[in-house]
Amino acid sequence: MLFKQNHKFSTKVKIIVKFLFVFAFLATSLKTEAQKKYVIVIDAGHGGKDPGNLGNGYKEKNIALKVALAVGDRLNKNKDIKVIYTRKGDTYPPLWKRGEIANNAKADLFISIHCDSHTSNAYGAGTFVLGLRGNKKNLEIAKRENASIFFEEDYKERYVGFDKNSAESVIGLSLLQEENLDKSLAIAGLIQHNFAFKLKRNDRKVKQDNFQVLRETVMPSVLVELGFLTNKKEGKFLNSKAGQAQMSSAISDAVLSYVDNLKKNTVQLNTTPETSNSNVEFKVQIASSSRKVTTKAYNFKGLKNIDRVKVGNSYKYYYGITSSYTDVKKSLEIAKKKGFSSAFVVAFKEGKKVSVAEVIKTN
Repeated sequence: MLFKQNHKFSTKVKIIVKFLFVFAFLATSLKTEAQKKYVIVIDAGHGGKDPGNLGNGYKEKNIALKVALAVGDRLNKNKDIKVIYTRKGDTYPPLWKRGEIANNAKADLFISIHCDSHTSNAYGAGTFVLGLRGNKKNLEIAKRENASIFFEEDYKERYVGFDKNSAESVIGLSLLQEENLDKSLAIAGLIQHNFAFKLKRNDRKVKQDNFQVLRETVMPSVLVELGFLTNKKEGKFLNSKAGQAQMSSAISDAVLSYVDNLKKNTVQLNTTPETSNSNVEFKVQIASSSRKVTTKAYNFKGLKNIDRVKVGNSYKYYYGITSSYTDVKKSLEIAKKKGFSSAFVVAFKEGKKVSVAEVIKTN
């Protein structure tokens, strides 16, 4: 009898231990998913032998560095953000190196900080993105990175028809660039809004230009012109601790809002219940573009069965269509590993887009 009781007790202990182990494993997995780090690379313009502009005796390289470090300090307080600097002191990393730092870190965002100058008494803050017109070199970098598929054992089967030198085969990369432009414009708009409306700085708008440092990166990127050192009043403001604090707060607040929006697109990953409903169709949105692209695997880094849907004047590209939420989460992970870092889950019911969170809550 004692043996049987001990045996039963031992069995119960084993069950409890097994349960605790599984619970701990699931908790760790969820924690890992929830703790996705958004990598932000902050580039303080110029530095070292390159002082930048010297309007009214101020040094652009010093002001850019102080603001960059202040932005990073603020962002580092957010557990979901990892900050990387291209320089933290009075050094001069070449422009190609700054882009390389961001590319190697697989950054989610690149911000280059500068001060402007002009022969007139111009003043005001502006934000720049590269856009599609000036990113030929950017595309070449993306092509070089994409060439790594030739090291995959089954690349001939997975990427049938892919030719890294053909225009058609890099359409998929162009799609990513267009997606990057959308996101670049989004963060640029947030920064510029804070400059113009929160700080009441003269609004020089969001513009496109062919900055070399932006051409070197393959992720959403912006270049910020804090203001004109050649304007006495503005130069004095930007050289002051108060001015630098205000400008850095405007930038960091914008980045926090941007990251928050990215998190909303990936929040579904942190939800665990299984949802399978024949009336609901889950998809992974991997791209949105004004271009109508052939849904061949080589245009989407080997992803097959891509669904293209026209919405207004643009096209949405979806992957991993299923009625199972568990399956669509697996498809999302695959898409992200393929380089579609901004991919997210969407849901449709009877052909109409619905909230993923509401579908899960209902089921």
